[in-house]
Amino acid sequence: MPIQKLTPEIINAAIDGFEVQKRRIDEKILELRAMLPGGSGKSAGAVTSGAAPQRKRKKFSAAARRRMKEAQQRRWAKIRGESEPPAPATPESQKPKRRLSAAGRAAISTATKKRWAEKRAAEAAASKKAAPSRKKTVAKKAALKAPSAKAA
Repeated sequence: MPIQKLTPEIINAAIDGFEVQKRRIDEKILELRAMLPGGSGKSAGAVTSGAAPQRKRKKFSAAARRRMKEAQQRRWAKIRGESEPPAPATPESQKPKRRLSAAGRAAISTATKKRWAEKRAAEAAASKKAAPSRKKTVAKKAALKAPSAKAA
């Protein structure tokens, strides 16, 4: 039997065929999961081909996570039939928000303006060294034009 050479067309056809089979299998899995008690028909970890990239998870603050934890503990206590749900955790005393004084703000502003002035001066000095002076070229043009103006 002759050995077939795998061409790009054959490989693409094989990939398409396997993707169709994969979709059929995923559908069957979803149907079976829906038959289970409490099954929603959606697979938690199934990733379909061509699906959009996953969104980044929202980040919750520590206080929000603590509130969610306490609410979940109360729900579970109610389900278990406990007479008294656990007491909510007392929030830690938060540090007062730090404020910047007017003098501090002025000092930062002055220092920033000074740094920018130094940077602009350094750039101006560098550009003067790099670029030839325009005054010489203007003087040469004026010298060339002056004799012709007298002759006319």
